[in-house]
Amino acid sequence: MSKVDEPRVNGQITAASIRLVDQNGSMVGVVSTAEGMKLAEQAGLDLVEISPTASPPVCKILDYGKYRYEIQKKAHEARKKQKVIQIKEIKLRPTIGEHDLEIKIRNIIGFLKEGDKVRITLRFRGREMDHQNLGYEVLDRVQETLKEHCKIEQSPRTEGKQIAMTVGPR
Repeated sequence: MSKVDEPRVNGQITAASIRLVDQNGSMVGVVSTAEGMKLAEQAGLDLVEISPTASPPVCKILDYGKYRYEIQKKAHEARKKQKVIQIKEIKLRPTIGEHDLEIKIRNIIGFLKEGDKVRITLRFRGREMDHQNLGYEVLDRVQETLKEHCKIEQSPRTEGKQIAMTVGPR
C-alpha cells in the first residue's frame, strides 16, 4: 500500500482520463489512463500522477525510482539549509566592571553573527534591588553599543530580582 504523501503510480491511478506529459517533457494531451499506461510501458518507464488535484489529473512518464530519489535529495538539501535559532543567555551584574562588560558585549556580537538570539539578564542581590537605576544604566550602555549589530526584540523589564531584555540579529 502506498503512503499518503507519495504520488500514485501505474495501476494506483484511478482517474478515467489524464493529462499526459511524456518522458521528454512535452505535452501529449488528455488520454485515457489505459493508453497512458501503455505508452509508459512501451518506454520502459512508470506513469506517475504529478498533480492529482487538477482536472483531469496530470500524469508524467518517468522512472519512479529516480523521481523519488530526486525528491529525497531536494528535501535533504532543504533541511541542511535550515538554521535553528537558539536563545543564548548572557548574565550581568549591576556592578560589572568596564572591561568585563566589553567582553560580554563581544560575546553577544559573536552570538548575533551566528544568527542566534541573545537574552541579557541583569541579576540583583540583596540591597542592590533598592538601586535598580544602576541596572538600567548598564543595560542602556549595552543597548547603545549593540544598536548597529542587532534589533531589540524585548526591551529591558523587571522580572522579580532581575532585569531581562532580548536582542536578535538584524
